[in-house]
Amino acid sequence: MFKKIKDILGIEGVKLELLCPEEIERSADYVQGQIIITSKSAKTIEGLTIKLIEKYQRGRKESKLIDEYMLSSMDIEADLDIVPDQVEKMDFKLPISLLLSEMDQFERRNILTSGLAKVAKKLKKVSSTYRVEVSAKVKGIALDPIVKQQVTLT
Repeated sequence: MFKKIKDILGIEGVKLELLCPEEIERSADYVQGQIIITSKSAKTIEGLTIKLIEKYQRGRKESKLIDEYMLSSMDIEADLDIVPDQVEKMDFKLPISLLLSEMDQFERRNILTSGLAKVAKKLKKVSSTYRVEVSAKVKGIALDPIVKQQVTLT
């Protein structure tokens, strides 16, 4: 019975690792990486979902606002049987499509507006962080394994 509960909750189940570059060029068309899959028991992976997410923050203290935007997503259909204590590797290329706020568009118009926009962003304390997130749909498990990695766009 204890083994069934562990299986349903995904304890000692499938473990994901994500290998991708920590720095990505803004002009890049895609994020290239590798997913490493291991398990302590025999499992079947039905599919993988890979996402690039932007966390956009602005404001200070009480007026601070935080939004998350999914910049790109990719679903991989798979019927992959995982053997205990064996490493499975899967390569991926996730297309990138960045969103530009009105302030970013204003900043890119010309040299004069660029300076004004940078000052305005500094005053409003605007910042963005990015992460790549991978989740796996495992047959017979209620909680999907997930792995996240912070990346920097340069």
